[in-house]
Amino acid sequence: MTREVHLGDASPKPKTVDADAASAVLPPPAVAGHGKAAARNKLSLVPLIFLIFFEVAGGPYGAEPAVQSAGPLFALLGFLIFPFIWAIPESLVTAELSTAMPGNGGFVVWADRAFGPFTGSLMGTWKYVSGAINGAAFPALCADYLARVVPAVADGGPRVATIVTFNVALSFLNYTGLSVVGWSAVALGIASLSPFVLMSGIAIPKIRPHRWRVTAADKDWKLFFNTLFWNLNYWDSVSTMAGEVENPGKTFPTALLSSVAMTSLGYLLPLMAATGAIDAPPENWGNGFFADAAGTIAGSWLKYWIEVGAVLSSIGLYSATLSSAAFQLLGMADLGLLPRIFALRAPIFNTPWVSIVVTSLITLGMSFLSFNNIVAAANFLYSLGMLLEFATFIWLRIKRPEMARPYSVPLGLPGNIVMCLVPSGFLVFVMAIAGWKVYAISAIFTAAGVGVYYLMKFCKARGFLNFGTVDGEEMMYERHQQESRNDGV
Repeated sequence: MTREVHLGDASPKPKTVDADAASAVLPPPAVAGHGKAAARNKLSLVPLIFLIFFEVAGGPYGAEPAVQSAGPLFALLGFLIFPFIWAIPESLVTAELSTAMPGNGGFVVWADRAFGPFTGSLMGTWKYVSGAINGAAFPALCADYLARVVPAVADGGPRVATIVTFNVALSFLNYTGLSVVGWSAVALGIASLSPFVLMSGIAIPKIRPHRWRVTAADKDWKLFFNTLFWNLNYWDSVSTMAGEVENPGKTFPTALLSSVAMTSLGYLLPLMAATGAIDAPPENWGNGFFADAAGTIAGSWLKYWIEVGAVLSSIGLYSATLSSAAFQLLGMADLGLLPRIFALRAPIFNTPWVSIVVTSLITLGMSFLSFNNIVAAANFLYSLGMLLEFATFIWLRIKRPEMARPYSVPLGLPGNIVMCLVPSGFLVFVMAIAGWKVYAISAIFTAAGVGVYYLMKFCKARGFLNFGTVDGEEMMYERHQQESRNDGV
């Protein structure tokens, strides 16, 4: 993953519908899409796997600081162990809740069902801010990578034009539908991972296992854990598009677990190849060092291929991030947390064009800013959202045990609590070491989110804006019934 972040510093159908159930709403069939255009734009298994891949990683780009901060030994152990304590729990929670509530909005819908609309809105604020700011980095990164090949776009007007073109082109791609975005992700994923597959194969006869035992003399544990965390995160982002997935009860679990395996191996194998095949001190492993390592292992042709792959990875990362953020706004509008305009769909492609345009404009504006503290605060807010997400998962298991769950994490309530406590402990740790500026900016964003909720509530009460509400219990039951019919049950 090419994004640079610093968290620790500035650098079944119910017999009755009660009040709680009434507040937990999901999109109706009209919102989830209908007709031939909607059917064509549904996400199938393979595109969904690659969309998740780009939500999280996009390849091993950006994993180099793990070696730089602690050495090959700890980097390899980290990318071997960390998926089990972070990526797998997060993806299992996402699989269960996305299949239980197969509508757009994802984690916002989950929190709304568990704790009510205020909590759902707050979850939406935390996750949207994090996703939008995170996505804003990718147009600039693409320009940076392109400048290595075409120096003229390094600064000034050409750089601005490159960033704007990148943003507009990928916004239009999203406008054409998730099916197009998903199959584009497949092509981008194959292209960006191919050079690492070649590098790993070419490196095999050059690997000396003793090189894997090297550790850094001066270890930077904050950078090390931060690198692991943010290279194996955002597994829940795809949940905001659950209403657009073919047969989500089966597709989601398979796609998530497949993507976990692909992503984890996509980090581990290139790291094993590069650290085992060349003698390079840990301090040389800054961002972009994989290209240099590939040049040493196979020649300049592979170095340039990896640099081009980084550009393609940035394209996939931005496109996936824009999709999840836009469908989150659509889901929040379906819940009545935002005005209905955010749920408007394009007449031909059935995509949430207003939400796409708004998110695109926000990320474009942020692409020209230098905001390390804001990025760190956005990551802090995402961590708050993840703690709330784990609490939502456990609370729904206790509060709504009768809820139809096409996929259920097979650990039982005690096991699920333990599964969530481990990553939650890590979240608390990384949040505790954040600086005061991060706390202050996070508090401002949170206060703004609370303000937006009460402003929307006021506008809804006075009829100033048009809001929509739907019967979530009925929609969830109908969606599961439709899946059963499709399966021939």
